[in-house]
Amino acid sequence: MKHDSVKNYYGQKLQSSADLQTNACCSPETVPDRLKRVLGLIHEDVASKYYGCGLIAPEVLQGARILDLGSGSGRDVFVLSALAGESGHVDGVDMTEEQLSVARAHVETHRDRFGYIKANTAFHHGYIEDLAALGLAPESYDVIVSNCVINLALDKAAVLKGAWDLLAPGGEMYFSDVYASRRVPDDLRADPVLYGECLSGAMYHGDFRSVARRTGFIDPRVVEARPLTIENPALQAKLGEIRFHSVTYRLFKLLGLEDSQEDYGQAVVYRGTVDGSEDVFVLDRETRFERGRATTVSGNTAQMVLRTRFAPHFDVIGKGVVHFGAFNAFDAPITDAADPSTCC
Repeated sequence: MKHDSVKNYYGQKLQSSADLQTNACCSPETVPDRLKRVLGLIHEDVASKYYGCGLIAPEVLQGARILDLGSGSGRDVFVLSALAGESGHVDGVDMTEEQLSVARAHVETHRDRFGYIKANTAFHHGYIEDLAALGLAPESYDVIVSNCVINLALDKAAVLKGAWDLLAPGGEMYFSDVYASRRVPDDLRADPVLYGECLSGAMYHGDFRSVARRTGFIDPRVVEARPLTIENPALQAKLGEIRFHSVTYRLFKLLGLEDSQEDYGQAVVYRGTVDGSEDVFVLDRETRFERGRATTVSGNTAQMVLRTRFAPHFDVIGKGVVHFGAFNAFDAPITDAADPSTCC
């Protein structure tokens, strides 16, 4: 598979989301209330050329500097620019000129709709596998997002390495993508339709987590996951028993995270101060914080809320200097009582 094939698919073959042959590059119908008003302000030309598989609008973006990898016609960039406010800034990167031309044509449209004096968006032509070539300042972004695009990249590890280099310490990569239940054979990866539909370029989820950890993103967190149904008998027959999921991940640029969940006797209390999440703040699908309630956390989780942009919204209990073993590793305590029936 080559870049030209993907650019042709998204620049010429697809004229709108109605031309997609599967539902892989389609966002779920459920949209949080905090996004509905903003989505209603997106120009129809931009929205009609949207090919995403998730929602990439994490919390606490006011004033943030954000980068969208594979920004396409700009829908997510413009949504994020509204959430970041006029004091924030959002850059988009895409390799398809036809998509970029749509996005650039509507920069002023959205500036006006959001009531900004000056536009807070910019679009760059380039490859997400070679972000260094764009001349963007290292460690200058608070958040990096991507929506159903990394599966199209020819070198996934290079994408994650470039994102790591551009994130500020404590920054977050928050993105949705398609993942396969097993490694996709080379002959399917060479199929331009399967690749363009975000399927045969998808990573096996185990391989993704290994690559993320090698890059420095030690503790990938799943925010949500949903199965994808191909709904195209001919393409499904080619794929055989391979199954696909759309998964939203959080990856934090935090040095010192451990590759397992360890207990340092810490708890955090959520203040209820994040807009749209006043009662409950969800970090990932296994970690949620109720307002005012002390929640015991692993050392990694404590770092994720106390060394990132989320810090002002939490109070911490415990200094985290004493190690108490694995976090929630056993239902029953280990005792020192010897079993006379065994020996070492």
